[in-house]
Amino acid sequence: MSTALWILTIVFIGLLMFGVPVSFCIGIGTLLALFTVTPTVDAALIVSAQRIASSLDSFTLVAIPLFILAGSIMNTGGIAARLIDLAKVLVGWMPGSLAQITVVANALFGAISGSAVASAAAVGSVMSPLQRKAGYNMPICAAANVAASPCGLLIPPSGALIVYSLISGGTPVDVLFVAGYIPGILMALSVMIWLWIVAMRGDLPREVHRYSMGESMTIFLRALPALAMIVIVMGGIVAGIFTATEAAGVAAFYTFVLGKFFYRSLSWQTLARSILDASVGTAVVMLMVGVSMTMSWLLASTGSVQAIANAIIAISDNPYTLLLMFNVLMLLLGTFLDITPGLLIFTPIFLPVAVKLGISPVHFGIIIVFNLCIGIATPPVGSTLFVAARVSRVSLTELTRPLLPMFAFEIAALMLVTYIPALSLWLPEVLLGKVS
Repeated sequence: MSTALWILTIVFIGLLMFGVPVSFCIGIGTLLALFTVTPTVDAALIVSAQRIASSLDSFTLVAIPLFILAGSIMNTGGIAARLIDLAKVLVGWMPGSLAQITVVANALFGAISGSAVASAAAVGSVMSPLQRKAGYNMPICAAANVAASPCGLLIPPSGALIVYSLISGGTPVDVLFVAGYIPGILMALSVMIWLWIVAMRGDLPREVHRYSMGESMTIFLRALPALAMIVIVMGGIVAGIFTATEAAGVAAFYTFVLGKFFYRSLSWQTLARSILDASVGTAVVMLMVGVSMTMSWLLASTGSVQAIANAIIAISDNPYTLLLMFNVLMLLLGTFLDITPGLLIFTPIFLPVAVKLGISPVHFGIIIVFNLCIGIATPPVGSTLFVAARVSRVSLTELTRPLLPMFAFEIAALMLVTYIPALSLWLPEVLLGKVS
């Protein structure tokens, strides 16, 4: 390991242990490591500033604030309630229906908003009072909300996949988007299967909620404009009408029109608040992207990435063994890192190893995002964990225990996605005619 890598690692871990935000841990560690490869302190500061600025000069990155804005408008524009009503129609007939509805609603809303935290908050705040009134086991219901909320980070449009596209050196965003559908659905199904088992053994009520054909059509028509955004955005990308960045602009404009003029649930005050929230969220993500890209450049320029890759391959050159090791490592590290810093830190390190072993960058991207999706729902720092506990009014201790079997089923789904590449690569090949 080079001196720069040692300094970066020690400073990063040390600052992280003292509770310093991850972006500052990376930025300070990278700057101090730069002192070892530049002739002067001034040169290190100039190189750091230049790398941060150049890494943010990307047309692809423009999609992130626009998708964040679209998700923020949806969260305040009354769209979540309509999607939850649709979820009631789709899975209200299943045992433990109110818990199952939570999972499907998270998949629908998360796919549109692209935010696990917003999804957990919106769905949990609507469903928790209904579940409590119906006598449901609230820790199980809250756990289902936590486990299902990251599904939307795999089901496009996904900001996480945009970040991976950038950091991986240009893996096509449209291919990544299409590749995320089946793994995202598998993630949701894994939670639903466990809830079915729990309901059948009597830990959740078995009564179902059925709707007449007329009621179902009314609910579907009310939710159709919100669902149409997925068709417009993904249809436009797949058909080659616009890029992912242009699709983000379409999504932001469409959600504004939908909330303001169609549903009439978006006031100018809530729009201003949505813009402010989106601005803050964008600033956080962009700072993380800037310092992480600088770190990646430093590791590459000092040969550290190649050294790490050689060390990993020296352990085993069997891709199945290395994928298992990678999954275990990412599941452990994901308990301490959010999805964006996780992608920015580990993609430059592990992607070259994966490519060297013949693993598709698209397949690897889905694997790493799937891992980190599970990670953001796990203690001690899972962001969705605290949101779901608050809106469901259950303690973290009560919430954690029923989460464990749900994680086991999600990890089983992760293993399927890891070792059956077709689950990620078949759909892009069919719809786009390409997988990279």
